[in-house]
Amino acid sequence: MACKKEQIEASLSDKSVIRPMEQYDVPAVLALEQRAYEFPWTEGIFNDCLRVGYHSFVIERDSRVVGYVLMNTVVGEAHILNLCVDPDCHRQGIARALLNYITDLAVVFKSVSLFLEVRESNAAALALYRTSGFDEIGIRRNYYPAPVGREDAIMLVKQLDLERM
Repeated sequence: MACKKEQIEASLSDKSVIRPMEQYDVPAVLALEQRAYEFPWTEGIFNDCLRVGYHSFVIERDSRVVGYVLMNTVVGEAHILNLCVDPDCHRQGIARALLNYITDLAVVFKSVSLFLEVRESNAAALALYRTSGFDEIGIRRNYYPAPVGREDAIMLVKQLDLERM
């Protein structure tokens, strides 16, 4: 699995491309984030993720960013920090392509477990993660901001098969 600057064709029939996120992508990523989430990450968070070297990728369709994913790896574990798809592009396989890509990358980095948190109200994301082999391991109480108070996060993990490399 390549994880350098070269482009990698996603497993989508429309010739979408997954490639490393660059600094010049931040405005498009931020705009997508703001459209997709009521409580979006800030430009500073994305800049910090790039600065510290988190594994950050965008997926483009017709030269337009339609999704992104960020992951951190540390000593045998990987953590998906953010995975987002343009709301106008939902249910087109983009999230699954990003998830499969980042899962394969976690294996390349010899991670045995891949973790993430998801809002308990995000039924579509929960379905995606569960059908992709993630198991619930706990709840983070009051993890996400919500219109009134806070919302719990469901903690998920997928055990990765390092033997397939």
